[in-house]
Amino acid sequence: MSAALFVIDIQNDLATDPGTRVPHAERITAVGESILRTARAALEKETLGGIVFVQHEEVPEDGTLVRGSEPWKLVFEPRAGASQERLVHKSTRDTFASNSDLASELKASGISHIIAFGIQSECCVESTCNGALNAGFEVTLLSGAHSTYHNAEKTAEDIEREVEDRLQMRGAQVVQWTEAVIMWEKGSQIRPQQ
Repeated sequence: MSAALFVIDIQNDLATDPGTRVPHAERITAVGESILRTARAALEKETLGGIVFVQHEEVPEDGTLVRGSEPWKLVFEPRAGASQERLVHKSTRDTFASNSDLASELKASGISHIIAFGIQSECCVESTCNGALNAGFEVTLLSGAHSTYHNAEKTAEDIEREVEDRLQMRGAQVVQWTEAVIMWEKGSQIRPQQ
């Protein structure tokens, strides 16, 4: 069994632009740097099977994440020549719905477990986790490493917790991102709960 880390929609519009980024964008980018540093070391030790960078795109009438634009660009990108790192584009919240061959391609390469983090918790992160569950993958969401915008009734933190609760009810596990980093540093795999 091997796992793939999904880095979901950490794009300039959501993560770096002071006028449009989520309130906890600085936390997500700082945490993302730490996660990716240790995940890339785990790739070398073969305790992680791959990293999938997910990039959302929209048509101009629907939003600012237009292919080729500055808001659309990723904060973290696959390394050139790194065969275990790949980029996938999507136009729906669920990465698997936008990429109909992705699940079978991952399974063919030995991936059975998806570990996810990114932006926005209740949109593309939750939808992609649900898509992975529906496709038969084990799923782990990294707590503290996903976030969203506040809304009229709830803070971003409240929404983060609700997403974690909903995914746990569906059979996903939630692990603190710091625990994942420690496990990778020790040369261990993050295993789904039994």
